[in-house]
Amino acid sequence: MLSTTVNTRKWQGLRLPQLNSNMIGSATRAVALPLIGILAFLLLWSVAAQSIDTSLGKFPGPSAVLEQFNALHEEHQRSREKEVAFYERQEVRNAKRVAEDPSYEPKIRDYTGKETFVDQILTSLITVMSGFLLAVAIAIPLGITIGLSRTLNSAINPIVQIFKPVSPLAWLPLVTMVVSALYTTPDPAIAKSFLNSMITVTLCCLWPMVINTAMGVASIDNDLVNVSKVLRLPALRHVQKVVLPASVPMIFAGMRLSLGVAWMVLIAAEMLAQNPGLGKFVWDEFQNGSSDSLARIMAAVIVIGFIGFLLDRGMQALQRLVSWDNAAN
Repeated sequence: MLSTTVNTRKWQGLRLPQLNSNMIGSATRAVALPLIGILAFLLLWSVAAQSIDTSLGKFPGPSAVLEQFNALHEEHQRSREKEVAFYERQEVRNAKRVAEDPSYEPKIRDYTGKETFVDQILTSLITVMSGFLLAVAIAIPLGITIGLSRTLNSAINPIVQIFKPVSPLAWLPLVTMVVSALYTTPDPAIAKSFLNSMITVTLCCLWPMVINTAMGVASIDNDLVNVSKVLRLPALRHVQKVVLPASVPMIFAGMRLSLGVAWMVLIAAEMLAQNPGLGKFVWDEFQNGSSDSLARIMAAVIVIGFIGFLLDRGMQALQRLVSWDNAAN
């Protein structure tokens, strides 16, 4: 009885956090308002789609696009089943040949079936991230060097300002010609189409990252620079301990901007050059001209937008992880 009374008083003495109206209102706005916006968009899309007639029929509404998502998933599943069966037949055939002739060396041919929608998504993601990471490896060291040296900044800045406004797609024919001229191996380990798209992505990523990194480095607080001088930090140590931490927000701003532009440019480059990826999928469906083509193109457009959103949020999360500025957004 005494123990129960003591425990009751202990719990009464605790102050549990209370949900106030502001917290409830914030949670409601964070969930309800985006949901209302999405539902309103779907409603307007459905109504507008019914009033738009094209040469291929009605413009696809949300239900038609959802059906094509299911159809594309089923096509991918059937393709994977065909691939598994293809390799199983080879294994059986090779086992039979080896049993008949022990000196026979089994060979496995690669599956050459048509790339599915999921395959095209993976191809585009691999391409954009490869080009982006290559640009990071070039642009950030270059931007830091330019930011630390006014002389080098004066020498390189005119070149950056000239090439910065150039559309990345203008580089595509030049990149294609250069890759074809230099990459002449008869059995390439990496497809030329992949290199063309990747290098185009790299070129479009370079300039925003170089400019933002250089600006971030050049705008470091003088007090931090003076502390580094007092401590007589070596150049690499100065970059590691002072330059990089202080310029991380600007560097990531350039990286986020570059990655968003790179994703858009890649889709356009794939359409223009007919390189494998989501852009080629959209163009092939447009050329196909079937009754389902518009819905499949719309499905691809939604996926492109959603992936772009996830890439941006991924960069934002990475920035918060490595930056001292927790308020970075």
